[in-house]
Amino acid sequence: MIKIGIIGGSGLDNPEILKDAEEVTVETPYGPPTSSLMCGTIEGIDVVILARHGRDHSIYPSGVNFRANIWALKEQGCTHILASTAVGSLREEIKPGHLVFPDQFIDHTKKRETTFFDETEVVHTPMADPFCPNLIDLLSASAEELGIPYHKNKTVITIEGPRFSTKAESHLFRSWNADVINMSTVPEVNLAREKKMHYASIAMSTDYDCWHEEEEPVTWEMIVETMQKNAENVIRLFLNVIPKIKDYDDVCVR
Repeated sequence: MIKIGIIGGSGLDNPEILKDAEEVTVETPYGPPTSSLMCGTIEGIDVVILARHGRDHSIYPSGVNFRANIWALKEQGCTHILASTAVGSLREEIKPGHLVFPDQFIDHTKKRETTFFDETEVVHTPMADPFCPNLIDLLSASAEELGIPYHKNKTVITIEGPRFSTKAESHLFRSWNADVINMSTVPEVNLAREKKMHYASIAMSTDYDCWHEEEEPVTWEMIVETMQKNAENVIRLFLNVIPKIKDYDDVCVR
């Protein structure tokens, strides 16, 4: 039984894409998730939408209750997660407006709760391939079909935020072979993996990080403007790819 969780960031949590949408409020052992859940269907497939930063974008990156969010989606029966996120580009070829489907992450956060297994048992979860390769392939095929510029199998580095990087940090991250940078993928992806949910990130490049000295330094206003311009592409991608997931034999976390 397939059920898709969409974690929306920066405006990509619009319940209007759902048919027969119903708002559900839940509690978890970790407190409330960052928003109520909007439950409905897309092309006959059950979908649950959660707003990562709250519906009014009032929750800063390290204030996101990642454990409650993932727990809530799992308890609703979600088997797959498509997570949208804004990213800064660390590579010339990843231009603002392009989509990126990463297959690796670097964790540069410092104070987040990153596991469900911190009390009654210790479980060492394999994390060599944290993102679902089949979902990456499906997203890439859909982006190709829709004519949306994209990059696959890249590395995202997650920083604590809410501040942006210094130039020294940005150049360091490039030397680590990171391709894009954000503030939200970790620990979301590893918590989903612990819950045996297929997870893929739809990362939208909104700007060049500050290593690119020919570009003006990034601001939040720049990010919002680019996200608003390109949100339609991400929604088109959701609507195109979700009907394909039910026919795909996905075994990466079983």
